Amino acid sequence: MVHEELQRASEELQAAAEAADGEERERLEGQAEAFAKLAKSGTDHGRLARHENALREIKAATGETVGEHVDAAMASITAYRETLDGV
Repeated sequence: MVHEELQRASEELQAAAEAADGEERERLEGQAEAFAKLAKSGTDHGRLARHENALREIKAATGETVGEHVDAAMASITAYRETLDGV
C-alpha cells in the first residue's frame, strides 16, 4: 500500500531539490528519497518529527521557491500524521 501523502511529500522535495544548489540540494534529494521509501512502508510520529526538523533547517537556508516546495511537503506530512494513532 502506498501512502499517497508521503509520496506527494517526496515529489515536492524532489522539486525543491531541483530548485536548490549545493549542500541543500543534496540534503533535499536525500529527504525526497527517504520519503519515497516511507511512502511504501509507512512510518511513525518520531521519524516524521526528525525529518520535519531537517526540512525546517533546509528551508531556513534556501530561497523562496525551495521554501514553497518544502512547505507543500510539510503540508502532506501533516496530512499523513493525522492518520496516525498517538501523539
